[in-house]
Amino acid sequence: MEAASPIINRTGSYYNLLISFTRDFLISSSGAQVKVEELEGRTIGLYFSANWFSQCQTFTPILADIYNQLKEQGSNFEIVFVSSDEDQISFDNFYKTMPWLAIPFSDLQSKKSLTQKFQIEGIPSLVIVDEFGEPIQTEGVELIYRYGVQAFPFTSVRIAELESEEKANQASQTIEKLLSTHARDYVISKNEQVPVARLVGKTVGLYFSASWCPPCVKFTPRLASVYNSLRDKKLDFEIVFISLDRDEEGYLSCCESMPWLALPYGDEMVKVLLRYFNVQAIPSLIIIGPDGKTVTKEGRNLINLHLDMAYPFTEAQLLSIQEKIDEEAKSYPKAISHSGHKHELSLVSASSGGGPFICCKCDEQGSGWAYQCIECGYEIHLKCAQQVDEDEQVKEEANTANSYCACNGK
Repeated sequence: MEAASPIINRTGSYYNLLISFTRDFLISSSGAQVKVEELEGRTIGLYFSANWFSQCQTFTPILADIYNQLKEQGSNFEIVFVSSDEDQISFDNFYKTMPWLAIPFSDLQSKKSLTQKFQIEGIPSLVIVDEFGEPIQTEGVELIYRYGVQAFPFTSVRIAELESEEKANQASQTIEKLLSTHARDYVISKNEQVPVARLVGKTVGLYFSASWCPPCVKFTPRLASVYNSLRDKKLDFEIVFISLDRDEEGYLSCCESMPWLALPYGDEMVKVLLRYFNVQAIPSLIIIGPDGKTVTKEGRNLINLHLDMAYPFTEAQLLSIQEKIDEEAKSYPKAISHSGHKHELSLVSASSGGGPFICCKCDEQGSGWAYQCIECGYEIHLKCAQQVDEDEQVKEEANTANSYCACNGK
């Protein structure tokens, strides 16, 4: 049997990206073969993704919506799926949700070479290349989240135009512009309509959440506790729920557990706000100041770190909190041991290794001061270390009391 002849480049460097030694076609979700040469002259998005990663499952339908819109507009754009799935069945199931072309799953060498060429370190990743195979943008996922269909054709000129528009919109941002539409000037509280105008002059949290999201289910009660505490203190703080629920039943379930306001289910502003604030994961809490401008997009982390002390979420307040934490840290022991970890934990600051981390005790965001295991990276909040000590002390006192009772026949 003669060896297969290599396929010769006939149309341009984009062609070499998408063929292999024995293959000059891509596949469609219907199973048909599409010659690579048919993509000549198009802007191409190389979509590195896999079914096993939740962020890919979240982003794929968003990308599909943009892709279909561009097709309807007659845009000269195509996407090629480069799979990181674990097996053919997983690939087939995931690819069924996609309306674009793909590298065959069996072509491992092409997937490897594309991943190496564009230095893909994480998924989902969308690399935009021109008709000559040269990269236009390597941060396509970010651009789709930020600008949606408007990002096309993804050139530096187009992105500069969008960034300029974005800055202008932010400069003129008000709470009414964020939450109102031409047909609706209210948000809802249970079954009551509350005019958006009533939120003017308040600090407002825009809470992106959903009933199907476990981290949201975990965070909502904590946020509710902080919300109620701030309201009890008569502070001008409000929250508006921006639902990403997949059905109205889930939306209503969320609303039942939330003491604040909400946009109506399926409201047209949901997608607008997602893109405007570049929300890529939930739960997300965007803080809007009394002047209608964005204070921070890190409301969730700040609540986790500081609870109601984070209010009003300004740089001045955060600086004040940090100064207090720095002062309190002086009274903490330089090293501790506790039952949650076998190694000694050392007290570290932001300047000595205590940067952003996930607490191994409570599984929440941490930053700055922490107790850290130098050997293996185990790291916990100062407050969690204190809680561990208190729990150990309670156990010790209980054991002592039980021993006393046993000795006295009680």
